[in-house]
Amino acid sequence: MGLIKYSRPDSDILSRSFDDLFNEFFSNAPSYKKDGFMPSVDISETENQFELSVELPGMKKEEIKVDLENGRLTISGERKFENKDNGKNYHRVESRFGTFTRTFHLPDSIDEDSIAAKYADGILNITIDKSEDKVKKQIEIA
Repeated sequence: MGLIKYSRPDSDILSRSFDDLFNEFFSNAPSYKKDGFMPSVDISETENQFELSVELPGMKKEEIKVDLENGRLTISGERKFENKDNGKNYHRVESRFGTFTRTFHLPDSIDEDSIAAKYADGILNITIDKSEDKVKKQIEIA
């Protein structure tokens, strides 16, 4: 079976460095991404709460840390590349690996005690209830 050369569709030859081109053509080692792993996050809001969905494929929940400090929610961890000596010769590794940290400034209208996190099927779901006494209310004019 012959290998077909793959070129990234979202990049052009002028924007890539000479080192990237050289390494891609002559390296047999897996190409570890220089920019590391940065999980995608979707943030939504309902009338009563905020919801965050973080994509963390291939990670175990023990490898993920969620902290709240001074109104900042921080999600961090490390996604590791396991190159077990099982006779495989990698020709291309496009998955991203490395440590990551994502921090979000939360509004004052949250109930810090209500934060809940669940991890299933590579998705970390975090819900944060809004504090009823801090939620913006419209005042009726008499």
